[in-house]
Amino acid sequence: MKTKPRILSRHIAARTRIFQVEALDLEFTNGQRRQYERILSARGSVMVVPLQGDTLLLTREYAAGFDRYELGFPKGVVDPQEDPADAANRELQEEIGFAARRIDHLQTVSLAPGYIQHVTHIHLARDLYEKHAEGDEPEPVELVPWPLGEADALLARPDFTEARAIAAIWLVRRFLAAGGRNETDLRGNGHSSHSS
Repeated sequence: MKTKPRILSRHIAARTRIFQVEALDLEFTNGQRRQYERILSARGSVMVVPLQGDTLLLTREYAAGFDRYELGFPKGVVDPQEDPADAANRELQEEIGFAARRIDHLQTVSLAPGYIQHVTHIHLARDLYEKHAEGDEPEPVELVPWPLGEADALLARPDFTEARAIAAIWLVRRFLAAGGRNETDLRGNGHSSHSS
């Protein structure tokens, strides 16, 4: 197993309202020195795939990174001390006006780990019922039902490009094909546990 490079020094190179950029001065085991920069995100996020019967409930939201509207799934930051399954259920309520009685943790993924310190917990939400919560979206999120059986057509769309959402489709298909294990039942006292 390789030995990690030694961190010689670190400092915050930039700070925004959302992110910090940390500069790391590193020395590798072969003597090479480099400065790496990484975006720090102290809290993780969730992406939740709502499934109503055999229909995916997609969202269409403005994506500032590309200055266009994108299809995807409800997502958001995990609040301090919040369980990711609870965060997934909260985001459902805030973005599309549904809650789930069944939440399954599918996988925790990273995004560009070479320079971003951030994880996203991907969940499948089933047994949905109407329940609204106030969110922070600047405009109402458009709900777009999409048959799970037509996922390949979704993957071919030019407005469905987010890597996490594409991974989520694959994870949901694999999970359901395996019989849907690792279920967390939220029908009890309102408390859910994060299963993996």
